[in-house]
Amino acid sequence: MTAPAIEVTGLTREYRTSTGIMRRKSLVIPALRGMDLEVSSGEIFGLVGPNGAGKTTLIKILTTLLLPTSGRANVLGHDVSSQARDVRRGINFLLGGERGLYWRLSAEDNLRYFADLYRLPPKEGRRRARELLELVGLDDRREQRVEGFSKGMKQRLHLAKALINEPQVLFLDEPTIGLDPVAARQFRALVQEVRATQGSTIMLTSHYMWEMEALSDRIAVLIDGTIRHLDTPTGLRTAAVGSHVVDLVLGDHADDAAIRKATERFGSVLAADAGGRRTLQVHTSRPDDVIAALAATGFAGVAGHGTRESQLEDAYLLMVGGK
Repeated sequence: MTAPAIEVTGLTREYRTSTGIMRRKSLVIPALRGMDLEVSSGEIFGLVGPNGAGKTTLIKILTTLLLPTSGRANVLGHDVSSQARDVRRGINFLLGGERGLYWRLSAEDNLRYFADLYRLPPKEGRRRARELLELVGLDDRREQRVEGFSKGMKQRLHLAKALINEPQVLFLDEPTIGLDPVAARQFRALVQEVRATQGSTIMLTSHYMWEMEALSDRIAVLIDGTIRHLDTPTGLRTAAVGSHVVDLVLGDHADDAAIRKATERFGSVLAADAGGRRTLQVHTSRPDDVIAALAATGFAGVAGHGTRESQLEDAYLLMVGGK
């Protein structure tokens, strides 16, 4: 069997700070709490969770930018604490935002500069830069300065930069943040192409659930520094939600408690707001039974209803609760 690309055992990370003005008080803030994780070679692995759940801390540890407080983390068989140089040779990463490029240099010169940093021979650096610019669709812009690029073009160049050393493991931390829908779709297609053509293992974070569902083979849901749920996107959806969601729009004088009582035996019920209208979402694998139960009451208090297939976002909202 192929060894895991990423292996994490009992990983913890604590931040120490203080509070108060006259009487200072030391605080220990746990970011990761005894995490265990394995990511297979060639897998696109997603990390989701509320702000402060530990996603970026985990990526910083795995990319050797941050030391763990305790536990062990191996990337490509190398310990991130004691063998950081060996880890760095086989990885690269991309963070959301536009920093990290030299705007007064051309796209090709940017890539050739980073190829030099990775000690690629000049001829190899030129070849690799041309290959990657073609891969990300910037070959016709290779001689133009980056300062004239759109945000989406800069992010594609960021991806090319992250691939310059042919990494075996690629970390993408919210790579589509701030991109317009067209640029984000192009970027997602590029990520899938990179996995297909380069064979890289990819660890991805995003707050866009539909993006994670489209890209990830498996997804871990982090809450308060621990992995609370781990499965395929389909597995997460069906385990937490069921196959469908019945959306109920409530009338002005609806008895919320009575409607909940009529429906909650068929699944989980979540209150929501849609354009100022109060709604209840019934997450269930028995949508027909939900409608039948409401019909038996004459749809009392229900101003409208609809049924749809569940999405990962529905499951995520249930799993994280109010966090």
